[in-house]
Order: sequence, then structure tokens, then C-alpha cells
Amino acid sequence: MTKQWRADRLGRLGSSIFAEVDDWKREARQGGLEVIDLSIGSPDAPPSDTIRRTLAEAALRPDSYAYPGSKGSPAFLHKAAEWLACRFGVQVDPEQELLSLMGSQDGLGHLALALCNPGDIALIPDPGYPVYAAGLAVADVEPYFMPLKAENRFLPDFSRIPEEVWQRAKFMLLNYPSNPVSAVADLAFFQEAVAVAKRHGVLIVHDLAYSEMAFDGCRPPSILQVQGAMETAVEFHSLSKSFNMAGSRIGFLAGNRDAISALRELKANIDYGIFIPVQEAAIAALDEDIRGVNEPVAALYQQRRDILLQALKAEGWDIPVPKATMFVWAPLPVMGWELSEGWSSRRISREMLIRKGVAVIPGDAFGQEGEGYVRIALVKDEKLLMEAARRIGQFIRGQ
Repeated sequence: MTKQWRADRLGRLGSSIFAEVDDWKREARQGGLEVIDLSIGSPDAPPSDTIRRTLAEAALRPDSYAYPGSKGSPAFLHKAAEWLACRFGVQVDPEQELLSLMGSQDGLGHLALALCNPGDIALIPDPGYPVYAAGLAVADVEPYFMPLKAENRFLPDFSRIPEEVWQRAKFMLLNYPSNPVSAVADLAFFQEAVAVAKRHGVLIVHDLAYSEMAFDGCRPPSILQVQGAMETAVEFHSLSKSFNMAGSRIGFLAGNRDAISALRELKANIDYGIFIPVQEAAIAALDEDIRGVNEPVAALYQQRRDILLQALKAEGWDIPVPKATMFVWAPLPVMGWELSEGWSSRRISREMLIRKGVAVIPGDAFGQEGEGYVRIALVKDEKLLMEAARRIGQFIRGQ
């Protein structure tokens, strides 16, 4: 008898769209096209000189290569606490209410293992970042999908969640500013969320990876600003997008000490923490932001947003203007050629890449509510964004 060397849970990890889009890119290049890749949200700018210099100097020290410890260095945790106080007015105990992570995805992927038992329920957004559902699948936790719809500003309607779901739910995951839908939420929404969570005894898990990537004067709040939120909420922060440190893999979790203790205990059994030079580089990044001497990334992405959307509008694709993130959540365009009628998000994304060499991600990769949309990442310079808009315009018109 031949054994299968593959766990069944891998089939529940969600969309393989990113690998599929990679195949489309290869097909487009084989057809002679130069691909403009607006699919993956990877920053195309480096960290500041200070951050890179700090990382390089620390990496040259002979004492930097011991096990760093899974909790995080006291210096990094205290700097993260200082940044939270400066940015949001939130006070946390760095010893009990903070945990360093190898990027927020590390924590999001492991949290359900630390908090839930098989058969529990967790509430997650639809559309939502794929790791939300993947983390539940690994832990054998049942997802309850909260639909995010344009008519409700892509906010969940808590009143439509059945009571029996609340009774079995361990946590509810929120993400504002959000990936992929680029929606924002105000403090009043988080006050409502905290009240609902307390009423049902559910932990709120807020993914705030895009806190520093908001536009037009918007300043996204932290859920921990809500009075009493520390009793029922934790919040993920990441340096990947805000400080162009995506490859360095560092972030942190703040909030309820019991939930943080549970994740800390799990992490202590599976890794030894973040390379000390990376933690020192993160300290430099947060310190620059606290002192206001860095160049915030939001201005760059706002400028790219404006250039791309204006160019696409001129080409016949009028898209709602996002208030935050490095993404545009775009309803499918009205196509000017007969054979395109009834095409899905995935079909349009593939044809646009194969025919014109512009890569985006179909909305259904983020959940069934994402059908009818594509996600466009603002990760190229202005010249390439203008060229992408020109090619997309040709595609829309069937040229």
C-alpha cells in the first residue's frame, strides 16, 4: 500500500491564485510581452538609509548571531510600546502586552492554533487576506465569513451574524485599512465592535498592517484606543509596508495579555525569534517615525493612486477612489467587445495579462464576495503605471 505524503488540510488552505498568476506571467512573457506586475503587494522602494545602515552594522557584530529569543528583545518591545503611545495614544506593558513576530502574517497564521480548539468558530471577512482562512484551516477551526459589501462601505453587519455563531466563536478578525478592499473604519465602528465582542465574549483580532498608508488626511485609528478594548482585543502591526521592510520580516502583536501569552507560548515551541539585527533596524524605523524625520510612505502611494486612476478613467474605466493601502479594489470594467460578456474576475485577469502583459489579482482569490472585482497593486513607478493604464485601455476596447 502506498501512503500519501500530504496532509488533507493542505487542500483547505485556500486560493492558489498567486501560483496561477505566475503561470500566466510566464505565458505572457513567452508570447513576447514585457509584464507590468501589479499583482503582489511588495513595496518597490528600499527602507531609509538609517534603517539599512543599522541593519548592516548590527549584522557585522560577532555577538549578533546567538538565538534571539522568541519573545522579542526588550529594546524592540519598549520601542514598539513608545511608538504605539506616540501614534495612537495607547499605553501597553511591553513585557505582558506585546509580542514580536516575523511579520504580522506569522502571527495571523499561528493565532488560531494558540487560541482555539478544533471545531471552534472564528469570524473572518469576505473578501479577506488569504492567510486569515489558511490559519483556521491549519488549526481545524471553522470559518464564518462576514460579507463585506460596497453598499455597507465594506464593513461587516454584526446584526446579521446568528446567535448560535456568536456562542461558538472564539475570535472575530477585522482589518482596517483593509486588504484587498482598501476600506477604512472610524473609531465609532471600533467602539461598536468592542461592545459587540464584550457582549458575546469574543476576542477581536485587528490586523492594522496598513495604519501608515492612508490618504487625503485620513489617519486610521487603533482599536486599542477604544476604552476597555484591552480586555477583548489584540492588534497586529507590521513594518513591512509602512517602512519598506517586507523582506526583513518583523512586526508585533499588542493588546490583551492572555491572548498574547497564549501565542507567545506557542511561538516559544516552534521558533527562536527574529534576527537581532532586524530588530535593531526596526527600532531605528520606529524611532525615525516617532521623531518625524522619516519620509512617510503614504504620500508616494497617494500620488500613484491619483495617477493610475486618472489615467484609467481617461481610458474608460472609472474606479472608486480608495482612502488607504497600496491597493485599488476595482469593479470589473465595462468591456467594449462582444466576446467578453459574462467574463469572471479570473477570466478578465488572465486575458488582460496574456493579451496585454498587465498582471492583477482576480477578486475571487480573496473570497466569493470578491467576484466582480480585481485588486491592483500600486507597486510600480508613475511611468509604468501610465503604461499599464494605456494597455488596459486597449484591452477594454478590444484592441
